[in-house]
Amino acid sequence: MDMSVILPVMNEAENLRVLIPRLISLLDREHITHEIIVIDGPSTDGTSEVARELGARVVEERQRGYAGAMKTGIAEARGDYVLTLDADQSHDPDFVVKMWRARTRADIVVASRYVLGGVAYSDFIRRSTSWFLNQGLRRMLSIPVRDMSSGYRLYRREVFKELELRSSNFEVQEEILVKAYASGFSVVEVPFTYFPRGAGRSHARLFSFGWKIFRSSLSLWKIRNSLLSADYDERAFYSKIPPQRYWQRRRHRITVLWARGADRVLDAGCGSSLIVQSLNNVVGMDFNYAKLRFLRRYEIPLVQGSAFALPFKDDSFDCVMSSQVIEHIRYDESIFSEMQRVLRTGGTLILGTPDYATIGWRIIEPIYGFLMPGGYKDEHITHYTLDQLREILARYGIVIEETAYIARSELILRCRKAGLEERAQADVAAVALTAA
Repeated sequence: MDMSVILPVMNEAENLRVLIPRLISLLDREHITHEIIVIDGPSTDGTSEVARELGARVVEERQRGYAGAMKTGIAEARGDYVLTLDADQSHDPDFVVKMWRARTRADIVVASRYVLGGVAYSDFIRRSTSWFLNQGLRRMLSIPVRDMSSGYRLYRREVFKELELRSSNFEVQEEILVKAYASGFSVVEVPFTYFPRGAGRSHARLFSFGWKIFRSSLSLWKIRNSLLSADYDERAFYSKIPPQRYWQRRRHRITVLWARGADRVLDAGCGSSLIVQSLNNVVGMDFNYAKLRFLRRYEIPLVQGSAFALPFKDDSFDCVMSSQVIEHIRYDESIFSEMQRVLRTGGTLILGTPDYATIGWRIIEPIYGFLMPGGYKDEHITHYTLDQLREILARYGIVIEETAYIARSELILRCRKAGLEERAQADVAAVALTAA
């Protein structure tokens, strides 16, 4: 089935008499196989009976409130795509055609009142309140969507597979969008004209609606600023915080300059950083699938894999890089042997990690931990120093050729994989030195 249409309703019998026939006619004309699911509130005006007569499937909501109706509808939907819209005729069903055509551009298509070409015909107070609320949410949650409260959306079914929704009412719209975007799903807005409802009265109360959205946005802010958020690394490059922006851009400059010109590059633990986006002939690999899902929009070859067992053949790459990864995983020298294995002889290894022997990092990390509890300080579980890395890398025939520091704290190494003859000579010299 192509599409499941979810209609949360309460006492919308008169509007459904107009809406459902128009939806069915439109979807049949466009050859879109579909089902229409009416989630009843419950109603007292015969809404369920009217919906059944018109060919819809009626399901009673399993949890009170708009969010409960949405959860019920999502659980019942069987289509590859899920369409949500209001049953009060404020959402013109003919617009579904434009949304359906836009489905190849993103995982979520939003009918937007606030992008160029969008219009909202409602009273001044409601229109201005909605606009300011959406502007505030967009900036606070760092989401590139202008109409976050629009309920007229087309979702790829995959969006809901791992989505845990906690909202109780209309704020579920923002929750879905933020959690989906933080999981790496893409969003596109299509300009849309909003009209006042048809028959009946709105069930939304403006003040209560705004307050609940503001309250829920506080928990959503934590999600957006979590290290696990799919676009965290990319956002850091454009951060409004000067030290963070400097740090990210300095790291980018050094790493990309050293990797530039290599024929085949592996970024192991790429996240969503600008480094993997800036390189040519690169394969991005990460264990976090959400970050890979986010990177799909840039058409970069991507692989989900583990640093302990790289899913590549021996000597596959001319350059292997791993920036800000090894300190986040338990100590196991297989991560070094694996990088050495997939790197061709003479190839370049670029390795970045905090140097815990520097006084700079010993000062910075506690301060960062105090300002951002649960951030990088708690995520760094293995602490390396330059001397330790030099010793480890030497055991795998990797020679350090150049070192660079960011703020005399974060260490970046440019190394070379030595050949067998060079490694043998190094072993002989080491034995001789030991004997002496």
